[in-house]
Amino acid sequence: MTIQELRCALRGVSAYRHLIDGPMLGLNLALLDALAAGDGSGAVEGYARLFYALRQENYPNLGLWLQDALRYTESPYARLVERGGSDPALESAARRDIETFILLAELDCDQLIAEIGACAPREFGAVLANLPRWRGECPFSFESLTEFYREQGAGLFARYRAFQWEDGILRPVAEPDAPGPDELFGYELQRDQVAANTRALLAGNPVNNVLLYGDSGTGKSAAVKSLLGLLGFEDLRLIEIQKDALEGLPQLIRTLGGRRWKFILFIDDLAFDQDDKTYSLLKTILEGGLERRPANVALYATSNRRRLVRQTFSDRAGDEVDAVETIQEKTALSERFGLRIPYLALNKTEYLDLVERLAEQAGMVVERTELRAQAVTWEMHHPGRTPRTAKQFIASLPTFS
Repeated sequence: MTIQELRCALRGVSAYRHLIDGPMLGLNLALLDALAAGDGSGAVEGYARLFYALRQENYPNLGLWLQDALRYTESPYARLVERGGSDPALESAARRDIETFILLAELDCDQLIAEIGACAPREFGAVLANLPRWRGECPFSFESLTEFYREQGAGLFARYRAFQWEDGILRPVAEPDAPGPDELFGYELQRDQVAANTRALLAGNPVNNVLLYGDSGTGKSAAVKSLLGLLGFEDLRLIEIQKDALEGLPQLIRTLGGRRWKFILFIDDLAFDQDDKTYSLLKTILEGGLERRPANVALYATSNRRRLVRQTFSDRAGDEVDAVETIQEKTALSERFGLRIPYLALNKTEYLDLVERLAEQAGMVVERTELRAQAVTWEMHHPGRTPRTAKQFIASLPTFS
């Protein structure tokens, strides 16, 4: 296929049209259009822009960029394969498109620069001789991409496991803070409950929404984030949501239904003040709305408050006729979480045992009696016998006095 035929084939891409309309392949088409118009200087500039764009995204050549774009952006064919559907027309279009992309990936830079030189002004000779090259190669095929969609799905969920929901957009977290087993201390029973519920979600069974409540620093958030590191949880995706973004949550949930992955919507440090009406929206999402929540989505939240909503004496002595109903309305939200797991502060023995374990783990050589005495003194000035307090104490030891 000639370069001009390749240009025409790219114009006819249909199943992966989003790539053609994107900036990278837009630069490719601009370059080929300049060649077709005999605009040598425009073609030189187009080539330079294409090289810059590839390096800007840390790709050594177009073939590797195409492979990632075909894998990790949503497309009609990828979604079709992911859900095991059938559409001969779409499959045929996807096959033709990928064959075109293979030719583009394998395009020889020397051949391309030679064609540019044939229509560029003579003074561009030195520029053409020194233009950077990249190796033409194609690391994908229609069959390999189809198998990838079948096994891994497609889009951002195939590439990343953790996300943040911000301003109505899913932002991937390339390196999530997922504590390993050696970073989690105590509360094994609570973590086992969280893991068991999540395991049921991954198995496609009905599950509860989960509320982890209790003292600050006990490891509630760490218990949720650590799920990403558990064996057999590879299909789990964790989406962190801030309370002020709850309004867009129904929109997000609709996009998750029917996907091959299982999703935990994670709200950390959830609490509502007296006049905060956002909790009504969350109540509807948890249970009671007309729209059914997809079976592959569960909501996990952590809070320092058991009831989530701050109660005041005015709730009990206000001017409402039925103050009990007011209180019940405010406390009903936590009851919509089918699994409510308490995280209470450690007792003194548990706290001191944890301090010893952390000191040993850190390779510190401290006399046991002195270590425990100092830990008690530290806890008196930093209230809360929690893993967080114990870690802070260990971190302070080199300068502790």
